[in-house]
Amino acid sequence: MGAVRGVRAGISWLSAPTPAVRRWRALNGDKTLRLDYDLSTQSTVWDVGGFEGQWASDIVAMYGCRIHIFEPIPEFAEGIERRFARNPLITVHPVGLSSQDGTAVAAVAGDASSHHRRGDRSVKIKLRAAEAIMDELGCERIDLMKVNIEGAEYDLLDHMIAQGMISRVRDLQVQFHAFVPRAVERTNAVRASLEATHYLTYRYDFMWENWRLRDSGSDGAAQLPSSELSR
Repeated sequence: MGAVRGVRAGISWLSAPTPAVRRWRALNGDKTLRLDYDLSTQSTVWDVGGFEGQWASDIVAMYGCRIHIFEPIPEFAEGIERRFARNPLITVHPVGLSSQDGTAVAAVAGDASSHHRRGDRSVKIKLRAAEAIMDELGCERIDLMKVNIEGAEYDLLDHMIAQGMISRVRDLQVQFHAFVPRAVERTNAVRASLEATHYLTYRYDFMWENWRLRDSGSDGAAQLPSSELSR
């Protein structure tokens, strides 16, 4: 299969796919697990790290739900806005979600763009505090929140957990990134904190994993035993 190229498609720092990557590809996880949710036209979805908007396009086509896309790289945000200009169900926010309002410099590198990396081309991006955005949008509940923000997921999730905001998210679909210092340690710390409010429904290390709110009305007994979780 060759090396994994794009970070948002996998893990760019590897020279060859890991067992988790191979298992993910074998089940076509991008078109199965990442899209299979109990959503309806009344649902609210947040796509944090929209890139070109393909995941949001798939979700809105399947469920007809309301989607907020957060994409801080200006050219990507503009492209998503053009793509969904005639779709009233999708709103594009040209900002990155963070623990506080501010700005950062991000390296532009396609689907691996990140303000945790350095590159040949950089842009200034705007960051907004997740809590403030939730309040501004009046989001008491987020039915599905996808997070793929190239290393910034740790600070964002730490903040949401510390502030109790994570309990407003029914399903959290997240990709952790291994190029961040102490990535394994930080990933495990976030997972340990999430266990207080959510349970794991699938896990493919440094690919994708999903956490479901314990009091969401879903059957908590459906949680996979740790021995059966794909890693």
